[in-house]
Amino acid sequence: MSAAFSQDPERTTPRRTYLIVDGENIDATLGMNVLNRRPAPEERPRWDRISAFAEKVWSQDVVPLFFLNATSGQMPMPFVQALLAMGYKPIPLAAQGAEKVVDVGIQRTLDALMDRPGDVLLASHDGDFLPQIEALLADDDRRVGLIGFREFVNARFTELEQRGLTMYDLEADADAFTTVLPRVRIIPIEEFDPLRYL
Repeated sequence: MSAAFSQDPERTTPRRTYLIVDGENIDATLGMNVLNRRPAPEERPRWDRISAFAEKVWSQDVVPLFFLNATSGQMPMPFVQALLAMGYKPIPLAAQGAEKVVDVGIQRTLDALMDRPGDVLLASHDGDFLPQIEALLADDDRRVGLIGFREFVNARFTELEQRGLTMYDLEADADAFTTVLPRVRIIPIEEFDPLRYL
């Protein structure tokens, strides 16, 4: 670990990873792009695996924030209770009009993190967060990662890898699924498992 990421002895709280989950985007990408249909319950990500992965990435405590669109005035209470049981902080947001309320909430959170120490993992494919991710990457004392289906991540995020953004695959790296997804993606040869195709 470089000196840039070492613990400051005067800091009262240990360094943290802020896991920011755009659940709406992950679910929509899984349904529309990977499965081409609404995901069955057993095909959805295991959010506890994602927070556990986030903890392992930089070997530090995680603050998992899960953003939900509650504009309808209803909350999926069984899901919210499950998130709470897994240690997530559900953030149900409501808009007055056609505002992309989850995007706005995540953008504001990423902006607020500029003034706090800690590392950031964003679970989304959405290019609406590019300005905030670029700003976070400008801080040399911060690590920034993106979790998603690599083949569906906004192409500009890939360009940010040269500036220090680390990309993690939801299926291959985070092991977020209990079933094998029907994906066609570029596979690094060291990850190729022929048994998946036989």
